[in-house]
Amino acid sequence: MEKKEPLATQEEYEKQIIYHEDIPAVELVPGQIKAHLISGERATAMFATFQPNVVGPLHKHEHEQIMIIADGEGELVTGGKRYPVKKGDVTVFASNQEHGTYASDKGIKTIEIFIPVRQEYMDKLAALKKSLGK
Repeated sequence: MEKKEPLATQEEYEKQIIYHEDIPAVELVPGQIKAHLISGERATAMFATFQPNVVGPLHKHEHEQIMIIADGEGELVTGGKRYPVKKGDVTVFASNQEHGTYASDKGIKTIEIFIPVRQEYMDKLAALKKSLGK
């Protein structure tokens, strides 16, 4: 049997591992889209929940974005076309590529990675944590 590395202590674990739902959810669009956010030095990860039938309006940003459909279904919009998506689908939006989302009546949960860091989102998280006294 191959020898494994020693198991991390509880203190080491708590410094390294974060359960995304333990991060306060930022309302990106009040009552419609909320997200748990975490950033490293160069990238931001977002665990977003789009309520049923929500429209994420067309927008663009400097950040490259990878979007993974974690649950639900809907349509992504880019280049003037709609693209049906479901759990397990993945797409990449280039920097400044206009895109939007139509959530189905089931809603959509996504995991999204942004490079570089989405500082405006991290500022919203910091403000939320401050208001919660965290």
